[in-house]
Amino acid sequence: MHLDEPGSQGYIVISTFIFRFSSYVIMEIEKYLQRIGCNGTIRPTIESLQVLQKRHLLSIPFENLDIHYKIPIQLNVESIFEKVVIKKRGGFCYELNGIFYELLRSIGFDVKMISARVFDQGQQIFSPEFDHLAIIAKIDSVDYLADAGFGEFAFTPLKVEPGTIQNDERGNFRIERHDNSYYKVVKKAGEEWIPEYMFTLTKRDLSEFEDMCRYNQTSPLSHFTQNKFCSLATEKGRITVTAKKIKITVGDSVTEVPLDSEEEFLEALATYFQIKPYNGVKLGSVASA
Repeated sequence: MHLDEPGSQGYIVISTFIFRFSSYVIMEIEKYLQRIGCNGTIRPTIESLQVLQKRHLLSIPFENLDIHYKIPIQLNVESIFEKVVIKKRGGFCYELNGIFYELLRSIGFDVKMISARVFDQGQQIFSPEFDHLAIIAKIDSVDYLADAGFGEFAFTPLKVEPGTIQNDERGNFRIERHDNSYYKVVKKAGEEWIPEYMFTLTKRDLSEFEDMCRYNQTSPLSHFTQNKFCSLATEKGRITVTAKKIKITVGDSVTEVPLDSEEEFLEALATYFQIKPYNGVKLGSVASA
């Protein structure tokens, strides 16, 4: 299956094709692809997957604003689509990879959602099961780890091939065998290989992540409840806005600008991410951060 050829407006034109989920929610592919600035013919190939993941990471921010503005995050594909595609917001892993999975599945990719356990460098332990949602895409009998919801990660999918160093624009990655059940993603930092998370190839359903999604929204121990942030990859670096500062990284250059008020924070969201109150962020209901 493939989508129609590009039309005169510069993006894929799909006049009648829509995609449906098991919950019978209807999502328009055209709007999604416009959201991530994806042009050209899309087929379920590794080349298309590489383009889709990179465009997703460059277009949709990793953010936890709803948690700090007391807006419950529901693992409902229709709600996520409305937030991320229509209102042009971002989200965290359950939202971003949850919706990315639906896009890939509807294009014709052989994909499944998987659970991952994130490495805590401070405590040197891995988090509980379902702390992170990622995707496995099988293409020509090869498994690829796709992830558009981890923040700073590989621009392109990683082949699940233990021991192979995979060079990416965002650094060098490797997938290793952690034990008989788990694989582990590691990234090179200097001379060391630092774990990112571990995962199995077990197929999961979005509903299985509900408890950890709730925990990450409400627990004072969750790093998502500690400080509000919005972060987006750029071709050469990253832009991150927190309650206290704007951080812009371009290559090895880092620029930081302090923020002294809620008004300055909201202005930064509008400036760098085009996120404004009408995009779902409610003024006057701000939690301390």
